[in-house]
Amino acid sequence: MNKKMAMIALVDDDRNILTSVGMALEAEGYAVQKYNDGAAALQGLQDQPPDMAIFDIKMPRMDGMELLRRIRQKTDLPVIFLTSKDDEIDELFGLKMGADDFIKKPFSQRLLVERVKAVLRRAGAKDGTAPVVDAAKVIERGKLAMDPDRHSCTWDTRPVTLTVTEFLILQSLAQRPGIVKSRDALMDAAYDDQVYVDDRTIDSHIKRLRKKFNQVDEAFDGIETLYGVGYRFKEQ
Repeated sequence: MNKKMAMIALVDDDRNILTSVGMALEAEGYAVQKYNDGAAALQGLQDQPPDMAIFDIKMPRMDGMELLRRIRQKTDLPVIFLTSKDDEIDELFGLKMGADDFIKKPFSQRLLVERVKAVLRRAGAKDGTAPVVDAAKVIERGKLAMDPDRHSCTWDTRPVTLTVTEFLILQSLAQRPGIVKSRDALMDAAYDDQVYVDDRTIDSHIKRLRKKFNQVDEAFDGIETLYGVGYRFKEQ
């Protein structure tokens, strides 16, 4: 049996989402707080702080971005955004403000539950203990170091903040340097098999990965493109 399960706040103005996602999370044993707009959620999150939250971006009274901005003034509560907009600016802005991950609608319940589990693992165990580090799982490739249990990534000892999807894609590449991974293989590594994503989605993730590493090292060239084939992590 699980220990006391995490409390998750779900904020969305779509009652169908509140009902279906709430049921999926409760089926996994999580306790769920539901709010149908950002203003109500802001007060509720202060009165009864959850372990993590899921925010829709587009909501009346107060949208998800503003809600995240306000709670970030007081807490580092882990947050996943739900978005129906394919807008990279919003995503980058949200990540800069401290969102932990983005899930685009429509999505499978299984995908959401797996992302929730991953974010909670990253945030630390429910009982306050840190996950035990298995040295065999830590990936070290030249300047790159990745610890899947802690969801930490560094380049030349400098931290690089990645979403869950970005981490899984990079992990897949870094596990076998020099080996080309097709876009399909990277989709399998990062996405639920019930969710369809096109090639451009993987390309966008690779683009953002490169941008994040370039911010800590302008000379970063660790991810190579083989046009028409896929991507590989450069052998050091």
